[in-house]
Amino acid sequence: MTDRQQTYGQRNPGIPGRDELPGLIQDCLAGTRSAQKTLYEAYAPFVLGIIKRYLYNQAGADEILNDAFFRIFTRIDQYAFKGSFEGWMRKIVINLVTDHLRQNIKHERIIHDKVEEYNVYVDDSVSKLSYKELLALIHQLPDTQKAVFNLYVFEDCSHKEIGEYLSITENNSRWYLNDARKRLKEKITNNM
Repeated sequence: MTDRQQTYGQRNPGIPGRDELPGLIQDCLAGTRSAQKTLYEAYAPFVLGIIKRYLYNQAGADEILNDAFFRIFTRIDQYAFKGSFEGWMRKIVINLVTDHLRQNIKHERIIHDKVEEYNVYVDDSVSKLSYKELLALIHQLPDTQKAVFNLYVFEDCSHKEIGEYLSITENNSRWYLNDARKRLKEKITNNM
């Protein structure tokens, strides 16, 4: 047993430091259970935070969390130590979430050919909302609007990427984003 392996059960869970992460990943590659547990405990809140932006249902979120870590551990050999480990995991999680959404969202088969882009002004009252309050308002959006809004705002995806993730057109993605913004503005205005 290496010194690294001996310390896994003894330290508080937290994001491993830059110097610790390569060794932890190598131990996960070797199948060391304590390393996998440490990695899970360190990153589960991060992964669950991403999932909860899309799914309000705790059972569904837990299922995707388990699937995400299964995929992370079975594909950890594909992480090339280029870019952040969090970014690599985020990509896996977003793929799982959008797969789930694609299977469970009932898309309106309306094609929006012409989409007008416009900015929705929201006054400073939005800054008074806590993250939980804003997330609760986002969760009140219809599923497709919520998914498009989250992918665009939080994951910085382009409309082309969103279209590929959700099997919708780029114009539909733009329409859903604009609709989500309008609905959120109404909800924020009504709650203030």
